[in-house]
Amino acid sequence: MLHALCRFRVNMIEEDGIVVEVTGDIAKVSILAKSACEKCSASEVCHPGEQEYMEASNPLGAKKGQKVKVVLAPQIYLKASIILYGIPMTVFVAAAILGKNLGLRYGTEANSDLWAFIAGMVCMAVSFLFIRMYNKKVEKTEQYKPVIVEILDGNDPSTRVG
Repeated sequence: MLHALCRFRVNMIEEDGIVVEVTGDIAKVSILAKSACEKCSASEVCHPGEQEYMEASNPLGAKKGQKVKVVLAPQIYLKASIILYGIPMTVFVAAAILGKNLGLRYGTEANSDLWAFIAGMVCMAVSFLFIRMYNKKVEKTEQYKPVIVEILDGNDPSTRVG
């Protein structure tokens, strides 16, 4: 499905990078910092590490050292963000409300906040475990993988890694 979307490249999230490793039809790509990122005050939050890597589907057969363009459909990015952040937060709030109500009904008002906190944290931790299991299942599919759609420059020595 993503391969079909990439042909049109309408409203796609695009990143340039250099292929550092190829295993079968999957490439590990080192993402290049953009010049706009250098001037942005939020760049340390957005790109906190020294180097960012992503695994991308490699239908073009890019080789190690080649500069490539990698795309990801924004719908996929949004769905992954909702799964990773929205679900645990919703579970936390719902469990905290339930814990507070149960704490008021079966305990004292002084302990109800503690029950709300404990219920929220436990249920949020359980939701992360379910998300982790879902992630392991989804990692085997191409559904959330970015795709290399263009080899930008394979002959220039300055784009080679290592």
